[in-house]
Amino acid sequence: MQSSRLLAILLRLQAQGRVSAQALAEALEVSVRTVYRDIDALSAAGVPVYAEKGRRGGFVLREGYRTRLTGLDRPEAETLFFAGAPFAAEQLGLGAVLETTRLKLLAAMPEAMQQDAQRVASRFHLDPVAWFQGPEAQGLLPELATAVWTGRMLQLHYRRWQGEVERRVAPLGLVLKAGLWYLVAAAGGQVRSYRVSAILAMTVEDEMAPALPGFELQRYWQQFCADYEARMASGRARVRVHPAALRRLSELSLAVARAVADATPPAAAEAWWELEIPIESIPAAVGELLRLGPQVHALEPPELRQALAEAVQRLQAIYPPRVNSENS
Repeated sequence: MQSSRLLAILLRLQAQGRVSAQALAEALEVSVRTVYRDIDALSAAGVPVYAEKGRRGGFVLREGYRTRLTGLDRPEAETLFFAGAPFAAEQLGLGAVLETTRLKLLAAMPEAMQQDAQRVASRFHLDPVAWFQGPEAQGLLPELATAVWTGRMLQLHYRRWQGEVERRVAPLGLVLKAGLWYLVAAAGGQVRSYRVSAILAMTVEDEMAPALPGFELQRYWQQFCADYEARMASGRARVRVHPAALRRLSELSLAVARAVADATPPAAAEAWWELEIPIESIPAAVGELLRLGPQVHALEPPELRQALAEAVQRLQAIYPPRVNSENS
């Protein structure tokens, strides 16, 4: 275990340059004390690694040092082809480049590993687009990706729900989330996310975008998603649910599924459940609960019950009950 950690630290330092002990500990899922012991072991083995102090300090390798440990073992050769993600590469305009890279890597492997890698690749397919939806049009994505790779300032004409706006941003990265692309960029001293399909026009400037020290795209996106989901489920509603509708209720969102899982079951197996679920807003909850039909009753808040009643009345006005002429 330690030998694989030492190699991981060495390759990470070689690829990234200066890396803090805390960042290494988080990446390797060990304690900071363990990282310091591993650094001492690397130094004792003759690896020229040393520490730089200060607020932006960390461990670095001596300039010019390169490890020769470049071989791939069998599991590494197999998992390498999981990184292909042809959907993303194609939309970024890099489909041909990805295929060329794949062929070069394949040709460089021993024959036995070639067969294993091709076997794994032929049995895994990534489809990030949700059911009953198609991929969004991404006409600006290849040009936008080039601007992100080269780190150039962008002038965006962007469509928000309040209206269209102009934004001058420093691109930090691209994220593919459930088939949708997002640009992460700094604007006005804050890091923001922009849905790529909402970018109506774009100008790539010659000016280089300033670096944002300490920014990590993956960490930012994880926190952004957590914050967004918390904001979108800040309200609460109490509902009464027939057991047959629990599964469909759970499918509304992960937060609702957790609420169902944490709820106390009724004493009788066939009895209706009463539980509290998170909601985004009264209008959003009306749309979601109406989809579930009469097997889910809203109990609280009163505003939700009133909004549901008004929605049902509007539907009844459009679809009045059929009158039986024999009983009239």
